[in-house]
Amino acid sequence: MVAIGLSAGAVARIRFAVSCLWEVVASLRVLRDPGDHAVHLPWARRVRPRLAEVGLDSGLLWQLVPAPPGYLADFLTPPAASLDPDLATELSALRDTSAETVRAHLDLYPGTPGPAVAALQDDPESGLRRLTEEIEAYWRIALAPDWSRIRALLDAEVTARARLLADRGAAALLNDLHQQVRWEDDTLLIAQRHCLAPDVHEGPGLVLVPSVFVWPSVLSISAGETPQLAYPARGIGAVWELPAAAPDALASLVGRGRARMLAELAAPLSTTELARRTGMSAGGVSQHLTVLRAAGLVVTHRRGRLLLSARTEVAEALLAASR
Repeated sequence: MVAIGLSAGAVARIRFAVSCLWEVVASLRVLRDPGDHAVHLPWARRVRPRLAEVGLDSGLLWQLVPAPPGYLADFLTPPAASLDPDLATELSALRDTSAETVRAHLDLYPGTPGPAVAALQDDPESGLRRLTEEIEAYWRIALAPDWSRIRALLDAEVTARARLLADRGAAALLNDLHQQVRWEDDTLLIAQRHCLAPDVHEGPGLVLVPSVFVWPSVLSISAGETPQLAYPARGIGAVWELPAAAPDALASLVGRGRARMLAELAAPLSTTELARRTGMSAGGVSQHLTVLRAAGLVVTHRRGRLLLSARTEVAEALLAASR
């Protein structure tokens, strides 16, 4: 059990962020031990052969990410900056990691390092360039094809947590994150072996990073000026599900196209993502959304550059009744 003190000011500065690199390292842990992550088996079975074809199941990145519950170097996940993640920006921060930090974190790995890790330790600057190239290749193969649906679920998670924070406060938020996490007496308690984070009094506060692939556990709070806690987003089982089917009764009421859209909106989605999932044109989706908003079945809010639409409680009731 790790105990981390959170001052009142630190609690007030808690924020959420979404990170490409957290999904990279967490998904690699799934591939290392897919049997312990059954919900992700459809993804793992599809991706693993493609990684093996290009040698990404044995390179530097693979060696740096052990099977759970092994130590994971904190420099692999620089502080997540926003709710609108960008892989290139995160890789730039990774490449800027100091040689001293890289070597200090690598020293914490048990046993004798493999050749690729030893080369990184000898020459961190060159090693980080190689590492970021491997991450880019891994991203193209393993995560980019599914990133839109992953982002949709993470956006829905942040929206739900924000409502919980507004409705019940920070204590309820922290105590609802995961069974391994609880907050009491101004202390965040985490049932985890590898954690280097000090108490949080001043500075930017704690960053909560929802993740699809970290399930069923939590990943470490990072050491340094910006501690982070990656925890599993709710509803991850829906990421690999087949397209949603619209109930016939609801289709008779609002039309099959609009019923299909409501069925897909289990998580907030952009117009582009709705068009991709339903096979409609973006213009057609926009027209249907206008009607659904006017009927009180959909609400739309802005998240960074995106406009995300979500079902209302009235729509939830209609879907439940029609099923």
